Amino acid sequence: MKRTISMMIGKGSVNHNSRSFHAQNTDPERSHLNQCYCNEPIKEVYHKLFDDAVARYNDKQTRSDRKIDNYYEKIRAGKQEKLFHEVIFQIGNKDDMGAATETGDLSVKILDAFISDFQKRNLNLYVFSSHLHMDEATPHLHIDFVPYITGSKRGLDTRVSLKQALATQGFTGGTRQETEWNQWVLSEKEQLAKAMERHGIEWEQLGTTGKHLSVINYEKEQRTKEVAALEYEIGSQEHELGQLTQQKQELQSEIETADKKHAEIAKRLAKVEKQENLLTLNTRRYDEEPEWQLPEPPVLMTAKTYNAKIVAPFINKLKKVIRSIVAQYLELKSSVNDLRRSLSKAQERAFSLSGRLDEVIEENAKLKEIAHNYSRVKKVLGQEQVGEILQQAREAEQVAVAGRTVHGRRDRTR
Repeated sequence: MKRTISMMIGKGSVNHNSRSFHAQNTDPERSHLNQCYCNEPIKEVYHKLFDDAVARYNDKQTRSDRKIDNYYEKIRAGKQEKLFHEVIFQIGNKDDMGAATETGDLSVKILDAFISDFQKRNLNLYVFSSHLHMDEATPHLHIDFVPYITGSKRGLDTRVSLKQALATQGFTGGTRQETEWNQWVLSEKEQLAKAMERHGIEWEQLGTTGKHLSVINYEKEQRTKEVAALEYEIGSQEHELGQLTQQKQELQSEIETADKKHAEIAKRLAKVEKQENLLTLNTRRYDEEPEWQLPEPPVLMTAKTYNAKIVAPFINKLKKVIRSIVAQYLELKSSVNDLRRSLSKAQERAFSLSGRLDEVIEENAKLKEIAHNYSRVKKVLGQEQVGEILQQAREAEQVAVAGRTVHGRRDRTR
């Protein structure tokens, strides 16, 4: 027995997956056969995964406008990453693996075995919602996950990133056919195929037998997906490039500010040290000038009179001078220490910003290379063909958005 394997990108409607409402293509009388493996609120998942990282990140920020108040909202409002991803796995189709048939029941067993090890295989894809549906034409499995990485040196040390999460799991990409995503999808299909083999079902791969799809059409379909994926990646990278360019400008501005502060502190330090030197020079004059020399006692003046009229006033005068010198010295010493600490911090800040600027410049270079690769694709396939493929991808996205809008309206009316 041979059956195909389908992996589709879902719309991510958790309410639909958990059957908070029923769409037209579902059979409520069979919904009790559905299976829910997990169903955590997405906001609670973000708190669990990222709150500690957000706290560590905010503690390092010296500017309040760079602190993150709500990481969930930051990702939701941004364009670089999605809040979560949904994939749908299905074996065969309604004609050969229908939900109300024995083969459909067999499909459930296989999908159940497949999902049981999914999280173990994908440690960087946090599965928060997973449902197996039996109330539609063909049994299929919805898996919703948040891709994340730890130990990041840029931004949050634990953050959302599909590309890096897959790379951490060993899917490093390389060519436009062998992207991280494509490699991961193939790997998961192979895992599902192994579960099928244990039940006597062989994986029928489309594009190799010609039974359902000719090789030419299959290749065309694959190229369409690749170009659409590349367009999505380029769009994301262009957005990131814009952010990095802005970061670069901000870092350069901060470096200039730090350099100015460095120069100002150095100037003030030199001034204080000069005052310290002047104080030392002024102290020396007390050893040389006549007014600071104790005179010899006059002839016929008693020791008591000499002490009262000459020695005592002279000592009181010296005490005042000593107190003044000590006060000035302590004040100058404190100022010098404060300025030296400020100078050290300014130097460290300038050094740190220079290193970050180097990283931004390097990242800019990588992003430009990706943009250049996109230009190569246009040269190979031709501007007109790429335009047609991208138009097809946009139209598909519009259809998906329209579908979500319709579902949203139905939700509000129920």
